[in-house]
Amino acid sequence: MEKFVLEGQFPLRGSVRTNGAKNAALPIMAAALLTTEECVIDNVPMVRDVRTMAELLRRLGCQVTLDEFDHRVIVRAPESANLNTTVPLDLARQMRASFMTTGPVLARAGKVRAPHPGGCSIGKRPVNVDIRSFSAMGARVSLLENDIYDMQADALLGKSIYLDYPSHTGTENVLLAATLAKGTTLLKHAATEPEVADLVACLTKMGARVRGVGTSYLNVEGVDALGGFQHRVMPDRIEAGTYAIAAAISHGEVIIHDIMPDHMDPLTHKLQEAGVIVEIAGSDYVVRGTGRLRPVEVQTLHFPGFPTDLQSTIATLLTQSDGISLIHERVFDDRLQYATELRKLGATISVTGHTATIQGPTPLRGASVRALDLRCGASLVLAGLVAEGVTEIYDIYHIDRGYENVLAQLVGLGAHMERVAIEPAAASA
Repeated sequence: MEKFVLEGQFPLRGSVRTNGAKNAALPIMAAALLTTEECVIDNVPMVRDVRTMAELLRRLGCQVTLDEFDHRVIVRAPESANLNTTVPLDLARQMRASFMTTGPVLARAGKVRAPHPGGCSIGKRPVNVDIRSFSAMGARVSLLENDIYDMQADALLGKSIYLDYPSHTGTENVLLAATLAKGTTLLKHAATEPEVADLVACLTKMGARVRGVGTSYLNVEGVDALGGFQHRVMPDRIEAGTYAIAAAISHGEVIIHDIMPDHMDPLTHKLQEAGVIVEIAGSDYVVRGTGRLRPVEVQTLHFPGFPTDLQSTIATLLTQSDGISLIHERVFDDRLQYATELRKLGATISVTGHTATIQGPTPLRGASVRALDLRCGASLVLAGLVAEGVTEIYDIYHIDRGYENVLAQLVGLGAHMERVAIEPAAASA
């Protein structure tokens, strides 16, 4: 039981290096279930979700080594006969990515049983894309008590599948299963996020045959077996974006190393529109806060649109803009909950349906707030950087799910911030 305590109004200056992308590392770890050969994954962020996935793989029968110093994960899955085909409830409830193990296990063992996944409470996040796709490929799917899915298939068959919406994790899960299906699978309306492309790059090293990467049409020609791999996870565009916004809101100047410029395009355009100075030199992203911000309108969309995972943090920045800004959430139906916590710090922000209206600039003042989910937690950290006085953030385990060592990173840039142990009574107050 811990909290972050921040003293605000200190500009961030210096440089920080982007870690590997959590949302790329997790499906790549799941891909190791497709082979019995050793799989070596580099540039893995040592965050809570990665540790949870590692333990989940162990419980499914894999040998897993986490090298925290070198940011490396090594996985070796057992023969299909020795795979545990039941995804453990306690781990599945902790993160949505747990469901991405069902595709590989179903493809290899012919059966899998898994609970509806948990994770951040940001609205309805069904697994319809996964279930309907597996059914189309020949799986028999039953929903048991307590939202447990039971899936069995004599063999998965390649099919032409239209996804109702471009689900990020759904696309990856079906893609994983399709690599070992008999025949060719065509995924129409597939997610085009860079993390999906990173997974395809890894699968290609394993011997998978996938065409159409980067488009909404993925063609997967099934193979009989896949081999091991060594793969370096792509940089985390969401983490990089969070530090970029931190530099802007604190009126500082930060160089963010190891980014992929194309991945940052949506944020770059919005920051520049708001009056923030952004310069890109190779894989370096330089952000300078100018002190005066213009209001902007943001709509979150699937890639290459503005990422939903950055809308709460840019909303925090816009509390300091001169005028009225609008945030339209088009991906998740309940992702504006963070507005209640920002209001505790003094933000003037109202929510109607899926749109947040932000009146700025408003002086933020330290208060006690709660990280309601991973990205809400990030937005509160940024608010604490600019708030007058002391901000206390509770339930920071959410933040630990997706940001590696965020405390050391921000303190290294000049933030006045610490992690403090709290008594259980205070945590539940």
